[in-house]
Amino acid sequence: MLHLARFAGIAVLVWFYLSAKEKGESPLNWAIIGLIGYWITWWVIKLTVVSALSGMVAKNPMGTFLLYQIPALCAIGAAFLIRKKLLADAAEKD
Repeated sequence: MLHLARFAGIAVLVWFYLSAKEKGESPLNWAIIGLIGYWITWWVIKLTVVSALSGMVAKNPMGTFLLYQIPALCAIGAAFLIRKKLLADAAEKD
């Protein structure tokens, strides 16, 4: 069930690395910031939202599958916002 989360984590790492390289910033720092932001968001959503709603869809396999994808989708959204902030900070430097 965590395949989307793993794939998205790797994609965020590459996305931040390439974005930093393109802007002339430190790619390693950006990649670490993006990955940490992604995983913290993933864990927070999993431990709060998914834990609270898992009893409602326990007997429905499709509902369970979809519920376990919510943390990855929220973490991708958080990564997008983190990248947007890093890009804004890089633009201020110039």
